Amino acid sequence: MAVHAGFDALDTVPHVLTYFEVLDQSLIKAVQPEEVPNPVWLTSASASTNQQKFTDTLLASHTFVLIPSSVTRHSWSLLISCELAKGKYRVVHQERFGLDTRLVRG
Repeated sequence: MAVHAGFDALDTVPHVLTYFEVLDQSLIKAVQPEEVPNPVWLTSASASTNQQKFTDTLLASHTFVLIPSSVTRHSWSLLISCELAKGKYRVVHQERFGLDTRLVRG
């Protein structure tokens, strides 16, 4: 979240952490690192227009996209098409997000 929204946004706008279950795991498209056209996209570099188009194309045809994290090679990110996901997951738990204010510069 912080990579996209910034710490100020996370500190000043309420956010909710959601734990949910995908009801049909066949709806999850797992993108392997070698399927990503440019390996730099899997680093913390700023997202390019082409990277955004690649992701938009994936989300247009897949409800859930599992892709290697750009923050760490030991984690994956789950992208969700809000339009396609309706009724295809079950919320297990939600809680308010609280940012450690030591991360906010100012």
